[in-house]
Amino acid sequence: MSRPVTGFAYLDALLETPGTVLALAHRGGAGVPGLEGLENTAVAFRSAYALGYRYLETDVHLSADGRLIAFHDDVLDRVTDGVGQVAAVTTAVLDAARIGGAEPIPMMADLLEEFGDCRFNIDLKSVGAGAALADLVDATGSHDRVCVGSFSLARMREFRRRTGGRVATTATPAEVVAHLLAATPSLARWATGGVPVLQVPHRRGPVPVVTASFVHRVHAAGAHLHVWTIDDADEIAELIGLGVDGIFTDRPDVLRDVLTARGLWRDPS
Repeated sequence: MSRPVTGFAYLDALLETPGTVLALAHRGGAGVPGLEGLENTAVAFRSAYALGYRYLETDVHLSADGRLIAFHDDVLDRVTDGVGQVAAVTTAVLDAARIGGAEPIPMMADLLEEFGDCRFNIDLKSVGAGAALADLVDATGSHDRVCVGSFSLARMREFRRRTGGRVATTATPAEVVAHLLAATPSLARWATGGVPVLQVPHRRGPVPVVTASFVHRVHAAGAHLHVWTIDDADEIAELIGLGVDGIFTDRPDVLRDVLTARGLWRDPS
């Protein structure tokens, strides 16, 4: 089955290069040797950009004083030299914190500006982040540049309501389950509100989530299927063979090499 047209430029750009996948640098691709510990930093995103990536993945949190930052964890402690709950700290604390002891925490607005020819897959991580991101998308006219997801159905619904269907969004875990339980692809599409893309792991423990039949079912429902987070060359090749539409990776160098060897790398130049 050919890949469906979703009506969202973010996703349908894939159709310009038949057979390939969207290559997404997860948190900037901080698994690249030399970038360990620098996830979601401008340095990591610049490295992925230099490799030719124009699809970047990040997460957003809202600080106590309303700053929308590109950051994964609820707390500063794991990846920075600062401490505290992100939702409870203010600008002064965020500005002082350094990821990996070296790099500042970027604001989402700054990333959209610096990487003006890139598209971002953005995960809503905190209460209020959806509303703040919707406002930022409107202010910057970035509706075709972002695809937004969340593990929270409430946050996802708020973002969809605020953006009025103008932005591509991913299925939440609850919507993925609804898709799987639906008797037919058309019912799956109805059950998920016509969500244009599902983003799932390759496996849950020993149980495969992504199979040829699942890819076919998602496509039959008019959606794309992305898989996270894959760093192994053989696994990447397997997923390409299954017909997935996008692959997230912490090793953008490895994913690019696999796609290049198969003549599937989408050269931005």
